[in-house]
Amino acid sequence: MKISYKWLKDLLTFDVSAEEVSRYLTNCGLEVEGIENAEMVRGGLKGLVVGEVLTCEAHPNSDHLHVTTVNVGGEEPLHIVCGAANVAAGQKVIVATIGTTLYNGDESFTIKKSKLRGEPSEGMICAEDEIGLGSSHDGIMVLDADAVPGTPASDYFHMESDTIFEIGLTPNRCDAICHAGVARDLYAALVQDGRSCSPLILPNVPEVKPIAHVKLRVDVSVENTKGCPRYSGLLFDNVKVADSPEWLQNKLRSVGVRPINNVVDITQFIMLELGQPMHAFDADKIKGNKVIVKNLPEGTPFVTLDGNEVKLSKDDLMICNAEDGMCIAGVYGGLHSGITNETTRLFLESAYFNPVSIRKTAKRHGLKTDASFRYERGCDPSITVYALKRAAALVQELTGASIISELVDIYPHRIEPAQITLKYDQVNKVAGKVIDKPIISKILSMLGMEVQSSGDEQLLVRVPLSKADVTRPIDLIEEILRIYGYNNIEIPDTLFYKMPTAKNENPAYQMQMTISTYLADNGFFEVMNNSLTKSEYAETFDFIDANASVKLLNPLSNELNVMRQSLLFGGLENISRNVNNKNPNLRLFEFGKTYHYNTEAAPDADVTERYPEKEEFVMFVTGKEGEDSWNHKAADLDLFYLKNMVENVLMKINFPMQKLKLTIDDDRRMFSDHLTYNFGDERVVSMGQLSLAVLKKFDLKKPVYYAEFNLPAVRNVAAEQAVKYHVIATYPAVKRDLALVVDKDVTYDTLEKIGMKYGSKLVKQISLFDVYEGDKIEAGKKSYAMNFVLQNPEKTLTDEEINKTMNKLIAAYEREAGAKLR
Repeated sequence: MKISYKWLKDLLTFDVSAEEVSRYLTNCGLEVEGIENAEMVRGGLKGLVVGEVLTCEAHPNSDHLHVTTVNVGGEEPLHIVCGAANVAAGQKVIVATIGTTLYNGDESFTIKKSKLRGEPSEGMICAEDEIGLGSSHDGIMVLDADAVPGTPASDYFHMESDTIFEIGLTPNRCDAICHAGVARDLYAALVQDGRSCSPLILPNVPEVKPIAHVKLRVDVSVENTKGCPRYSGLLFDNVKVADSPEWLQNKLRSVGVRPINNVVDITQFIMLELGQPMHAFDADKIKGNKVIVKNLPEGTPFVTLDGNEVKLSKDDLMICNAEDGMCIAGVYGGLHSGITNETTRLFLESAYFNPVSIRKTAKRHGLKTDASFRYERGCDPSITVYALKRAAALVQELTGASIISELVDIYPHRIEPAQITLKYDQVNKVAGKVIDKPIISKILSMLGMEVQSSGDEQLLVRVPLSKADVTRPIDLIEEILRIYGYNNIEIPDTLFYKMPTAKNENPAYQMQMTISTYLADNGFFEVMNNSLTKSEYAETFDFIDANASVKLLNPLSNELNVMRQSLLFGGLENISRNVNNKNPNLRLFEFGKTYHYNTEAAPDADVTERYPEKEEFVMFVTGKEGEDSWNHKAADLDLFYLKNMVENVLMKINFPMQKLKLTIDDDRRMFSDHLTYNFGDERVVSMGQLSLAVLKKFDLKKPVYYAEFNLPAVRNVAAEQAVKYHVIATYPAVKRDLALVVDKDVTYDTLEKIGMKYGSKLVKQISLFDVYEGDKIEAGKKSYAMNFVLQNPEKTLTDEEINKTMNKLIAAYEREAGAKLR
């Protein structure tokens, strides 16, 4: 947003340089991203001076050129060859001296010493179009006789320059979308810093008095009061559309706005000064003499001011006449209702539109205008009438128009300013220092807020409607501190630090850190993805319920239009991006929430019931364990690697592994191989190799293995497990092997559980070291080679005890799994 230094000085009286103003604005939250000099004429007429033509003779080698000598205030006159037919001795003219740059649109050229047809030329006598002061090229400019040779042209023409601040306005600062809003902040910042500055006083506006004989009447009605809480308007006659006066054109040009005509320029001026967008209608084009604020049916065609046709949404607020739409409210005017040079009657609109409605409409049609920029941030509903009166005074002054109607102001449901109770202790706690109570009250008052009552501990503040973002005590504190100055808050000499302990740490956070640290130590990288994702995923894959998607009312794009229901897709996007950048070996994990819409919840149910959030933890592996080297080939990451890491994570957090049940799941919508861990009836972990259909969506060619934890269930079970200390056994452990032939459908997990169940207290560990299927055993069978670790913590095991235990195990395997020794 562009702000003019001179315009600020019109609103305030202060003696501070533009560079200092830039610093004050940045410090109070209006960051100045750039400063530039604005010139009313490109180049600022630099190098151009007043000259006096001393002699003028015909060029000896040309029938249309003249050889002149010109006094430009130097020691010697300049010899200049001129081709203008109207050049004559005794004239006062504008001369471009050697080194001067002249501009013609986007092109430029520099005056150099040269020879024209054999005669030297040391400059150029200029026409008005050559220096940007007009469009005529009929001849050179001839100045008044009292012009003094050598006077810079910029002084002679009283050329003004200005300093323009480019402010990076944040979306919440709806109060600073105009010069008056910025001036209010600047005034408060200057006074707080002890600088002299007059308070912001807006011009007085006369009361609207229509002439006695009304020739035209326009009836105004608002059908959609939610979209348009306030609508004000005024009717004029005898309007003379013409160019604006120089002062108004210069104001607009200084901030990058192109002047159009006096009527349109007035609406632009009011918007830039007060932040209130306005729209001017040709009253003779208002069919049926009615202005109706309403919505039109879905798909209604509408031709905008630039001649493009758009199809309206039923949610687009429109300014209509008795037959059709005239303007997309707060966004863009229509082709057939705007002001032209033939306009004589004018209807001027000043309204407050719902910011959400304007933002959606502007985004829907891709129309970003100065008006929508302000409306969608939230204009001041209390200023519509003042702005209309201010504009009316200018319309009467600059167009000679007469007011022929009473001022229309439809405001059925008055918007009341917020009242906020602010405790001084809150301010001091956030600031980190004690700020004097009078200073707090003074800052709030300088920012246009009304301190209605104050006591020893708190004050009651009435917030103006221009500050729509100030709704809570913390917002008031932010307003106070940005004017008080963050640089005025000292850094304390003492640093306080509280050591975290297991007693005061959040158990959930403790568990997350334990898992994160373990995985990071084992080559995994943590990722954190956006909670927003695309609805296309839920629509493509049937393992995600599209009806349960939480949709955004005003999405930034179709790529981010719903809340995520799974952490899967964000991780696959990470993998796809890395693979495309030649980084195929990945081990990733993520903690995060997923968001769901409960289709079975009642409409009046609590929001947490209608939109439940779930905590999840996921792991991804793909590629190889590392890079190949000359003497080592890295192993591929596979489902067994992932399964091992999943089990290690569970053991790391003291999960009761012996109570887990591993099953092969038949659901192949997400996985091509699908395993689940269940604790009782509750699923704890789902994992497997992702299906080709899922990988194809992300253009992934190599297998990706994925594990998804039900984090609340894991956390609840793990929290119930008491950590017990056992003395490390001092007696040796003994290892024995068994090779068992079982049916193909018997899993190793089944055998392991049988071994731990019937191995009494002596079996400490069981591991698998070989699986065989082939012609050396019966068809439909397979062989598991298992290793058993036996140990008694109180004594050394005897052969008799060992054999007794192993025989007991063999009998259990024969009985429970139909196993035979191989």
